[in-house]
Amino acid sequence: MSSREQQPLRLAVVGHTNTGKTSLLRTLTRDSGFGVVEDSPGTTRHVEGAHLLVDGVVVVELYDTPGMEDGIALLDYFDQLTQPGERIDGPERIRRFLQSPESKKRFEQEARVLHKLLDCDAGLYVVDVRDPVLGKHKDELAILASCGHPILPILNFTHSPEQRLADWREALARLGLHAIVEFDTIAPALDGEAQLYDKLALLMDQHAGLLQALKNDIAQQRDIRRHDATRLIAELLIDVAAWHLPCEPDETALEQATLSLRRIVRNRENLCVHNLLKRYNFNIRDFSAQALPLDGERWGMDLFHPQALKDVGIHVTKGMAAGAMAGATLDVFTAGISLGAATLLGAAAGGLWQGADKLGKRLLGRLRGYQELSVDDPVLRLLAIRQLTLLSALEQRGHAAQSPIQLESGLNPDASAASNLAVADAWRQQALPDELQEARSQPQWSSFDANHTTGPRREQAIRSLAAKLAPSGA
Repeated sequence: MSSREQQPLRLAVVGHTNTGKTSLLRTLTRDSGFGVVEDSPGTTRHVEGAHLLVDGVVVVELYDTPGMEDGIALLDYFDQLTQPGERIDGPERIRRFLQSPESKKRFEQEARVLHKLLDCDAGLYVVDVRDPVLGKHKDELAILASCGHPILPILNFTHSPEQRLADWREALARLGLHAIVEFDTIAPALDGEAQLYDKLALLMDQHAGLLQALKNDIAQQRDIRRHDATRLIAELLIDVAAWHLPCEPDETALEQATLSLRRIVRNRENLCVHNLLKRYNFNIRDFSAQALPLDGERWGMDLFHPQALKDVGIHVTKGMAAGAMAGATLDVFTAGISLGAATLLGAAAGGLWQGADKLGKRLLGRLRGYQELSVDDPVLRLLAIRQLTLLSALEQRGHAAQSPIQLESGLNPDASAASNLAVADAWRQQALPDELQEARSQPQWSSFDANHTTGPRREQAIRSLAAKLAPSGA
């Protein structure tokens, strides 16, 4: 890489007022706190900067600039800055304007934009494709082109039903701008950033190596986030599948134990949700009270409500639909271990649980008439589907989004996330993975268990399950 390419690429984010310039920087930097985003013009009144790093080194500097508001009048003013018969090029015309009195008065905001663009290597011109193409936009582009730097139009809000993509593509082509990028800052495509940097590399081949390094890093970081997310979900499922809650064999104790089981599992799900949000650099404010009140009894609908299972296509037995123990299974204390009565009695007589062996304690509890509750298979399926649906939503969400995350029971995302939801869909009908079947007989794998232990076999099960939760090709 040459010494010039080793310098950060400096990009000015420019455009008309209220087109989503700050939103673009929020999404590119994965920082929902950058700048101020409001649905009103003139929110950004000064230049703000952000950095994109690869291996701790700044490779791109991004500068958010104020919106241009009076391009038509400014272009007319430019004509007053040249003498009859005088020929000056675009950058000289811009510099002459920046030295004029009007750059500090009527056109102060435009002057800030042009000063920053002159100081940068290129400009990203953000377009709100919901707006009609007007003369002011064409004049803005003529003014920006005078700076002598490449301009890459970024077509924002492309998912809106009010978008005018065809109009904007035609207008930009007539202005000689054929390299453009569709990048919805609210819900960008998974490869949206890669497309943006590919187009920049075409315009600025001297920076192609740097932009390729940035693209590679973005893809790597996306894979790491997804790996971490699927591990978080796998840990949740192992925790819940392995857990067995002992209870005495009477109706009151059973009812209390069932309530305790539900509460603990809900809290564990909420912890997983918090961790997923944090891993994708979102926070709990990104959920509406209706969609996911983590401190209450519901996530859309309560995890243990039979209707919540039906809503995502999970078959519910009559027993579960009946009610009081919905979502819980009453098991013997052996957790599926096949031991005959003679063996069990012989073990008791021989004192095989001396030394507080974990399995011995469970067998002894069975002899004494204790029962245990575990989470039913349909609830495990629902847990997996809900987390995978959330993961899909997070991967499709830009950090400029202001509306709460919506998790639809129908699970109909954009095509870019279809592979994520294909995995979720498999949880409706297929048998539980072998890792969860094994966890059923390993209560010490659950962090809820008093004798919780970690070990290589549990770690192997988590890794294997996380791999199955990842979409194909990830």
